[in-house]
Amino acid sequence: MANPNAKRVLFVCVENSNRSQMAEAFARIHGGEDVEACSAGSRPSGRVNPKAIEAMQELGYDLTRHTSKGLDAFNGQPVDVAVTMGCGDECPLVVAGRREEWQIPDPRDMTPDQFREVRNLIEGMVRQLLQTL
Repeated sequence: MANPNAKRVLFVCVENSNRSQMAEAFARIHGGEDVEACSAGSRPSGRVNPKAIEAMQELGYDLTRHTSKGLDAFNGQPVDVAVTMGCGDECPLVVAGRREEWQIPDPRDMTPDQFREVRNLIEGMVRQLLQTL
């Protein structure tokens, strides 16, 4: 059963295929029952990047269970924290108690090693965020 006191965290980037998907996964991994993690995009690609799936598979997380989705589902739905991933999206329709803008480079066209560096950066930032909830 879901924790009714769980903090809702929404991670947003344009395509909802890389950064926000990995951030959602790390919030689920490290937040446990205390966090309800979601992700969305302002212009979702409709798919999770295979590179992100592979990068998370290396850590034992199955990102194929995630879907690329738009912000429509969150319009007017309150979240405790909305995190944008450095894509410049404001997400004005998202009702958030707190907003954070993370400057995370888009790993879409990076080499596998560079992609892993971005993945690890996201994990560290998610861990820091969870400590502040």
